[in-house]
Order: sequence, then structure tokens, then C-alpha cells
Amino acid sequence: MIEADRLTVERGGRTILNNYSLRLERGRILAVLGANGVGKTTLINTLIGILKPKSGRLSIGGQVGFVPQLFEVPFSYSALDIALMGRARHLGLFGAPGKRDYEIVRRYFDMLGIEELEARTFNTLSGGQRQLVMIAQALASDCELLVLDEPCAALDYKNQDKVLGLLADLRENHGMTIVFSTHMPQHAVEIASDVLLMVSGSAYVAGPAAVALSSDNLTRLYGMPIARAGLDGLAKHTYAPVFGHEGTPLHG
Repeated sequence: MIEADRLTVERGGRTILNNYSLRLERGRILAVLGANGVGKTTLINTLIGILKPKSGRLSIGGQVGFVPQLFEVPFSYSALDIALMGRARHLGLFGAPGKRDYEIVRRYFDMLGIEELEARTFNTLSGGQRQLVMIAQALASDCELLVLDEPCAALDYKNQDKVLGLLADLRENHGMTIVFSTHMPQHAVEIASDVLLMVSGSAYVAGPAAVALSSDNLTRLYGMPIARAGLDGLAKHTYAPVFGHEGTPLHG
């Protein structure tokens, strides 16, 4: 689905990504983690076609749908209007949405459980509701690869859980291939099959989450101790920063 070979990307004359290589098979979820400014957004903008590689090869097998971070729109569009924008590639330059386009969008509203938001003004919705509308917009484009830029940023725990659960369902029950960026290793633990840990513009770790997502790798990624911790009464684990102990060696 995605294959990058020695991918190099520049912005403003500066090399942001240098010789990145990774492979993501169809029907898998890739979580992209890294510190601020390391190049996560540059990578995402390259995947969705906004930026072009300077060198190397990038192959994507299928249409791409994109869900940006939370934002407001300048006009009083309804949630349905926003989602219908996902049909633009199917309408032509001067085309208008028809009955089938409305049916497709409403099917995704129903699948996401947001039918009651249809007539609501987009800017009046909560952060979690906006994210679900934007996911409906991306899905309405008939995409095969869904790319999300920090989809849980600024969401409370309940809405984070809803978005993560939705992404897991899209993969498990609909065969969707998904790439999302996050600052939260726990999000990768919960739903990712693969991870890309962006240490710098030229240093990274890529591989199956069960192997690449470790205390050692996360400590290197964030430049501070990250510990693996079990959750009482659950056969699950998480990763957490050990504040005040910078430089302490940890093993995970």
C-alpha cells in the first residue's frame, strides 16, 4: 500500500526527511511518533501529495483520504456540507452533489453514529464531533488509505477512545489502511500494527509495533526516560515519561 525507498524531502531549502525507507501493507495501521519539529507533518504532507520528494521513491497504492488537525471554517457550513466536500473528486469542476453523493455521506454519518449532527453548524460542534465529521468527509471520498494528522489532539479521554475505536474498526471490519501521527505512545499500543519512530530527519525506527515500540526506542525518541508500565487487573501495558530523571537508563 505504501512503499518509500530512500525518501528525501525538502522544505524552504532545508532537508527535513533524509533517506527514509518504510513499507506498509494494505489493511494495517501505522502510528507515526516523534518530537515537535522532527518532520511528522512533512511526512504526512508528502503522503497526501502536498509536498513532492526531492529524491527517492514513494509509491501509494490507492486513493488517499486526509483528516487534518482540529480547525474552524470561515463560513457557516453544516456538518453535512463539510462531509459532502469529500465527494469533490467525483463531481468534476462544476459538478454539484446528487442523490447518490448524499446517500454515501449519510451512510458514513450513520456508521459513525453522528446522524443527529447533519444540520448542525460545523463550528458549533465539539472537537470530537468535528473529528468524526472530518473522518466522514475522508471516507466519502472512497479512499483506500486514510491519513490523519494527530486525530486525538485536544480531545478528552472519552473522545480519544471513540476515535481510536473507530480507526480500529475501520481496519478490522472494512479493510482500511490507516496512517496517523500522535504524541501519545499509548495510542500506538492500542491500535497500531506498525510504528514509525522519527528520531530526527535522518534517524528513525520502523517496524511492527510489538517489536519497535519499546522503552529503549521511546527513550531515544524523546530524549528522556520512558518506562513501560503494566495496568492493574488488565493484561495490557502503557508507556509513560519518568519526569525528573533525565538520562536514567531504562530497558523495555
